[in-house]
Amino acid sequence: MSEAALDVHQLCFRRGRHDVLHDVTLSVAAGDFVSIVGPNGVGKTTLLKCLMRILTPSAGRVTVLGKELPAYRQRELARHMSYLPQSDHRVPPFTVYEYVMLGRYPHLSPFSTVSADDEAAVQTVMGRLGVSPWKDRDLHSLSGGERQKVLIAAALAQGAEILLLDEPASFLDPKHQQEIFRTLGQLNADGVTIVMVTHDINSAALHSRSIVALQHGTVEFAGASEAFMQADVLLRVFDIDAKFVDHPQTGRRLLIPEGQV
Repeated sequence: MSEAALDVHQLCFRRGRHDVLHDVTLSVAAGDFVSIVGPNGVGKTTLLKCLMRILTPSAGRVTVLGKELPAYRQRELARHMSYLPQSDHRVPPFTVYEYVMLGRYPHLSPFSTVSADDEAAVQTVMGRLGVSPWKDRDLHSLSGGERQKVLIAAALAQGAEILLLDEPASFLDPKHQQEIFRTLGQLNADGVTIVMVTHDINSAALHSRSIVALQHGTVEFAGASEAFMQADVLLRVFDIDAKFVDHPQTGRRLLIPEGQV
């Protein structure tokens, strides 16, 4: 994984007089699975939005697949990078099939009809994520976990090499969380670069290869997930006295919640 999918250099974002992000520098290798963690309010979601050009940084540089972000037209950028925002619990009035087909918008012109390639891409993605049986169901008829899988399917239908996700498993029960992370692991194994914001330290440790930790709007840690799960690192990032246990199957180090040591 030598080629960089994303390069961020001295990125800053100011909201009013407040610096939400300052001097953020990091690199994401092609094919990596990166979790972005940190306390509330340190700019994790803001960083994703800057990468996707939803927000405009006040300073710094972002490079996507070797090309600087401002040089991309929006449709071209969407062919390379897709974004799944944090759920706001609003449900758009579409069937599953219609919503996943919306993900093909970077490949369609305003007056074009759906092509055989678009249809094949949607059918493939729906089959891969196991949502094909629901294709005619309205989104509002699905459970939260089912709907989240459909949202990921729509993001994948773009055909992008890079997938940005903001809290993809929040508010889901354990079964659907497992399904989401199993799906993301399979996508990553097939070469999709994943950058995921999460509040769940153990999910980051279990599922990602690399972790970036933000503190006070800048990068406090960037490295392998195993190196992140150390008492001194978690003290710096979260100001907690961390205790750990090894996962019985993978051997990965996990954080023990306070009061359960």
